[in-house]
Amino acid sequence: MAENGAVQRLASASVHALELEGVGRRFGALVALADINLKVGAGEHRAVLGSNGAGKTTLFNAITGDFPPTSGRIRFFGEDITEFPIEERIRRGLRRTYQISQLFAGLTVIDAIFVACRGVSRSRLSLLRPGERDATMAQAHTIANLVHLDDILATPIAVLSHGQQRQLEIALALSGAPRFILFDEPAAGLSPAERRDLVAILGALPAHIGFIIIEHDLDIALRVSSYVTIMHNGRIFKEGLPREIEEDDEVQALYLGAPHG
Repeated sequence: MAENGAVQRLASASVHALELEGVGRRFGALVALADINLKVGAGEHRAVLGSNGAGKTTLFNAITGDFPPTSGRIRFFGEDITEFPIEERIRRGLRRTYQISQLFAGLTVIDAIFVACRGVSRSRLSLLRPGERDATMAQAHTIANLVHLDDILATPIAVLSHGQQRQLEIALALSGAPRFILFDEPAAGLSPAERRDLVAILGALPAHIGFIIIEHDLDIALRVSSYVTIMHNGRIFKEGLPREIEEDDEVQALYLGAPHG
């Protein structure tokens, strides 16, 4: 029995969170993605870098189903999700944030997180107000604490700072037991202090939650990731460890400018 358990654990560990095989995306004659082959492990933190127009957000859209691939296959924890609608991918634990905030300004912080948690729960169609011991509300409070918003729970979203809205977006992505999150430029427009807070939040995520981060702030991308993929013209140009990418002459020439200190 112990031997069988070990075999099962080994098999589970070998399953990648994401596997893309020959993924392409065309918009008419425009080739936005071409022959993308990518594997990201469960719990892995991956950065995807590249100049504007490299195909990074299109890659996210293909994975989430916003704009499904026109060729190739996508697997999520071993299951082929290529043809799945967006909601089915969400139910399986795939989440994302967007470059532009998409929040309901009339809700408070805690209400927004609660609604997100309720929306992916079995009781999502219930019209009952949550009681004091409601498990979904408890989960919302836990998530608010994780993203450092627990001191402004009753604050309307409309009056939040840009940085607080970004934190709330991460909170919404954490709702309903996600297994993998796609972060699309979460540091855009943040102050230096807010960027440090973002790094702390991403570093404190539960170990089983993997993510891919698209980020123009190289310092953040390299600090929060364990592996880096560089894209160029809709293709994967190079991959490696953060230090390898930072010191690569071709990468510096194409994307990063002068070497980082």
